[in-house]
Amino acid sequence: MNRRAILINGVATTALLSMAPFVAHAAPLREWMRAEFHAKRKFADLAVGKIAYVERGKGPAAIFLHGFPLNGFQWRGVMARLDDVRRCIAPDLMGLGYSDVPASTDLSPVAQAEMIVAFMDRLGVREADFVANDSSDGIAQLIAAAHPDRVRSILFTNGDTHTNSPPEKLLPFIEMAKRGEVDAWYEKHLTDPSFVANGIGNAFSNPVPPELLEVYFRPLISSPKRRQQGQTFGTAMLPNPLPAIEPKLRAFKKPVRMVWARNSDLFADEWAEWLDRTFPGSTGIRFVDDAKLFFPEEQPALIVAECRKLWKA
Repeated sequence: MNRRAILINGVATTALLSMAPFVAHAAPLREWMRAEFHAKRKFADLAVGKIAYVERGKGPAAIFLHGFPLNGFQWRGVMARLDDVRRCIAPDLMGLGYSDVPASTDLSPVAQAEMIVAFMDRLGVREADFVANDSSDGIAQLIAAAHPDRVRSILFTNGDTHTNSPPEKLLPFIEMAKRGEVDAWYEKHLTDPSFVANGIGNAFSNPVPPELLEVYFRPLISSPKRRQQGQTFGTAMLPNPLPAIEPKLRAFKKPVRMVWARNSDLFADEWAEWLDRTFPGSTGIRFVDDAKLFFPEEQPALIVAECRKLWKA
C-alpha cells in the first residue's frame, strides 16, 4: 500500500471512530449516514408550509418526534432497526431542521401537534405509534389528548411533562431567545469546537462529532428567517399547555411506556413516574443509568427493544 493510500485510510478510520457512538452497528443494518439521509429527504406540502421528513420501511406507521434543537436525523439509528416492522417516519418540526414555513408561523407546542396531525393526513396515515424525546414529549401528549384516535401507542423518553414544560432550568435559555441571542449560541457550535462540550454536548454522553453539529445547527442559521424561528421555537413554549390536558391523558387507555435517563437535570425521574401514574395504559418505566437527554440517538438498540416490546402490548 502506498503512502497516499495509507494516509487516506487513516483519515477515514479517524472519521469513523469519531462517529462510533452514533453509528454503532451501522452495517449490515444500513443506518443512513448524513449524505444518505439528506438524499432521502422529502417534503410534505401542508397549509402551514413544507414539512421535511424521511421515511423507511413498510407496515403500520411509526412517527418519531425529535428534540430541541435537533431534527429527524436524531432517529436514523432507530429507524434502521425497525424498518422490518414499521413504516418509520421522522418529520422535522416547524422552525427546526429542514422544514420551511413562513416567518409568522405559530411554533407553539399546540400548533406543532396540529401540524403533525395534518402531516399524517397528507401521508395517508390514519393511526401511528409515536416515539418522542425532549420537547416532543409534550407534542405527543397534546396529540393523544386532542386526537386519541390517531395514536396507537406512545414511547416517551425524557421530555416535557405536565408542569415541567418548559423545565425550569431551560428558562434562562428562553430569556436568551427573547433577547435574540440564541442564534449566536447555535452558530458557536459550528465555529468554536471548544464550546460544544458546554453547549449541546451536555445532552450527550459522548463527544459530538462535527458532522452531527452540521446537520443540527447549520439549517438554524441558514437565513435571517431561520435564525429568528430557531429562537421563536423556544419562546413559543410558553404558556405551558400541558396541565390543562391532564384529564384527557387520564382517559387515554392505549399503551404507553417511559424509557428515561435517570437523574436528568431537566427531566427528573419524578416526571416518568407522573406519566406512569397518569396514563391508565402505561406498561411501566425503564430507567437508564449513565445516560443523557439525547440518549435515544446514542443507544438506538435500547430504544428499538423497548419499541418492539411496546408494540406487542
